[in-house]
Amino acid sequence: MMTREIQVVRVGLGLVLLGLMFGVGMGILFGMNEDLYKGYIKQGIEANPAVHDAKSADKIWRYAQRAHFHATGIAAFSLGLIILTMLSGMKSRYKKVSAMFLGLSSLYPLSWLTMFLLAPSIGRGPAHEHFLTEIFVYTGVGGLLIGGALLCGNLFLGSFREETSL
Repeated sequence: MMTREIQVVRVGLGLVLLGLMFGVGMGILFGMNEDLYKGYIKQGIEANPAVHDAKSADKIWRYAQRAHFHATGIAAFSLGLIILTMLSGMKSRYKKVSAMFLGLSSLYPLSWLTMFLLAPSIGRGPAHEHFLTEIFVYTGVGGLLIGGALLCGNLFLGSFREETSL
């Protein structure tokens, strides 16, 4: 029985688990070689001093940390929402759609990673406004909002329910 329920939400579940592994992987890399990240920042700032100020190194390092923090936090939160979706009385097709949207929330931390990767060469402002950064932000936040709205609609308003016969 549970296998069928997991099958319904597997795409969203897979996306969230990838997001969780990304966040954990970043944490492991921080622990193993934090200087790798800081060296990348330093080289970029030295190569492009015109787009940086005294705060750049610390702020760009914070982008990498935020990618890690958001990846693990959002993935854990979304994993809980997907499990709740799986156990809800929602129709299977709505469970699948809600789980997929919730899974897309794992893309949001990639906006912080994108800013970390781009900022040393183009500056913090342009990295923040870069189209890749914005795609990850809007897809991740939009997915969380839409998936969460479907789930809340079911839980609190009775929308999207399985048909029950008396």
